[in-house]
Amino acid sequence: VQLQAFGGGLVQAGASLRLSCAACGRTFSSSIMGWFRQAPGTEREFVAAINRSGSSTRYADSVKGRFTISRNNAKNTIYLQMNSLKPEDTAVYYCAADTQWIFSNDYHYWGQGTEVTVSS
Repeated sequence: VQLQAFGGGLVQAGASLRLSCAACGRTFSSSIMGWFRQAPGTEREFVAAINRSGSSTRYADSVKGRFTISRNNAKNTIYLQMNSLKPEDTAVYYCAADTQWIFSNDYHYWGQGTEVTVSS
């Protein structure tokens, strides 16, 4: 699976932003998909995951209630709707794919990142 994330940008605190991740490959609909982020000087961290059908999701405590992960298997795309953004959400965001329901950096496939900057 090849992944490409886009939709990042510079926004003010409290604003919303939607990230997208387009996938190429016939295995997309059978893949667990996740979003991760890495702020400067920190390790990459789990943000959200969604199962194959989209019926189950998991979020990091830091984004729960503000971020929503979704997927459209017909379009081979996943999304991350980010609301009420905070300066601490500033990071490079990555999408990833795997066959297992995991929430760590052990995903097998990774896209390039898209940068999100939230100003105060």
